[in-house]
Amino acid sequence: MLAYLLRRSAFLVVSFLVAMTVLFVLLRLLPGDPSNALLSVNATQEQIDAAREQVGADRPLGEQFTAWFGGVLTLDLGSSFVSSLPVGPEIASRLQVTVPLTLLAFLLAVVLALVAGVVSALRADRWYGIALSGLSQLGIAVPVFWVGILLVSVFAVTLRLFPSGGFPRDDWADPAAALTSLALPVITIAIVMSASITRYVRSATLDVVGSDYLRSARAQGAGFGEALLRHGARNAAVPVVAILGIELATTFLGAVVVESVFSLPGLGSMLLTAIQQHDYPNIQGILLVSTLVVLLTGFVADIAQRLIDPRLRTSISGNGLR
Repeated sequence: MLAYLLRRSAFLVVSFLVAMTVLFVLLRLLPGDPSNALLSVNATQEQIDAAREQVGADRPLGEQFTAWFGGVLTLDLGSSFVSSLPVGPEIASRLQVTVPLTLLAFLLAVVLALVAGVVSALRADRWYGIALSGLSQLGIAVPVFWVGILLVSVFAVTLRLFPSGGFPRDDWADPAAALTSLALPVITIAIVMSASITRYVRSATLDVVGSDYLRSARAQGAGFGEALLRHGARNAAVPVVAILGIELATTFLGAVVVESVFSLPGLGSMLLTAIQQHDYPNIQGILLVSTLVVLLTGFVADIAQRLIDPRLRTSISGNGLR
């Protein structure tokens, strides 16, 4: 397991370096010039040259990449072309909204999906089992922004139980106010995410319920609940953990939609603003952090699978995999 962990860590580092290179190249291939963020429509050639020198666009691409790479290694993501503020602290400030939003929605979605998935699998012949399965299919088809607008209309506009959007200016100085402002966005994401996870929980549960080892455990005198928890839970968890990693990463990347609906000052709204203003340092920094989060999420999910299932840690003599 230690050897695999070291190999997987090395692969994580290499993947991150490759992602950095691809990100840098793709941004430079986009139409427009980084200096446009500092220029007006009627800028003269002298002003354009001065702006290009100010943002470093007049230097060779290799020199630009080396400077950016060195900055990333020292946790310096540069400064915004528009506001001149350091990118790193600004991203850290925005993460105070995006990370709690993502994690709270993820936890709520997992709880809802586990209950709905197990019940719909064990009670597939009952009306409520069929209803839960149907609702999960419906939830996958519903756009997340539509769910957000619906919740705002009901719980913010009509019932006035929650704010329709925004976030406290003092961030988490008042935790109750911050959590209240995140309530509807969290529920919005959790509803859509739980619908997707429910399908996999249901499928994994059905596979375990119909397995030979579960029937053997019951034949030896174990009750259904005991056999399911002792012998089936870990086997069902292996495929579900992989899906949870994907869903968590997708939710983090897709927070831009929900943040727009609820006017939250998170990483997604910062990215939209940076794209509109052609603010390359902000765009690079946000995409770099997002890429790192996705890679780390996949890394943790992969390790968790091997901790849960010992079979994944054993050598496969045919191809040498672990």
